[in-house]
Amino acid sequence: MNTLPREFYLRDTVTVAKELLGKRIVRKVGRTEISGTITETEAYRHRDDPASHAHRNVTERNKVMFGKVGISYVYFTYGMHYCFNIVAKNKKTRAGAVLIRAVRPEKGIRAMQKNRRQDSVRNLTNGPAKLTQALQITKEQNGLDLTSDSKLRVTEGTDRKKAIIASPRIGIREATDKLWNFKILI
Repeated sequence: MNTLPREFYLRDTVTVAKELLGKRIVRKVGRTEISGTITETEAYRHRDDPASHAHRNVTERNKVMFGKVGISYVYFTYGMHYCFNIVAKNKKTRAGAVLIRAVRPEKGIRAMQKNRRQDSVRNLTNGPAKLTQALQITKEQNGLDLTSDSKLRVTEGTDRKKAIIASPRIGIREATDKLWNFKILI
């Protein structure tokens, strides 16, 4: 599978969020390869998005969002969970990232079940915290170049075009009018 090139992420954040659906996240932990097809994403931009970490300005936590596209942005939330994002923005925008909310498990399912202490495949990676637990994504993966890193990358996925369901982003209080949560049913 071909790893997505940097140019893929050098476009409008909302466009990239939609086009990541159906792509595959590949994570290598030791000798085990874990992967899944992206089924849900959310776009977060800069000044025009009060729900974004980057809305106000650069901080130690969000500085990755202001950097090079195709880089992982992993942060800790609610004092217990990691969330995995990919920096994506066009040249006119200072910051942007796509939150990967869910994947359909494909390879390394036993390892994912062990990582999550969960037998049900259906509930294995259907949320951002579940996904990071299953794929062993932590703060250690913050700032990785997903266009070249062999331990965490995004590759081409299914060619099948699926209907995209757009809805408000989950768990936010501001900018609820933006339908920037995207899902496909596989």
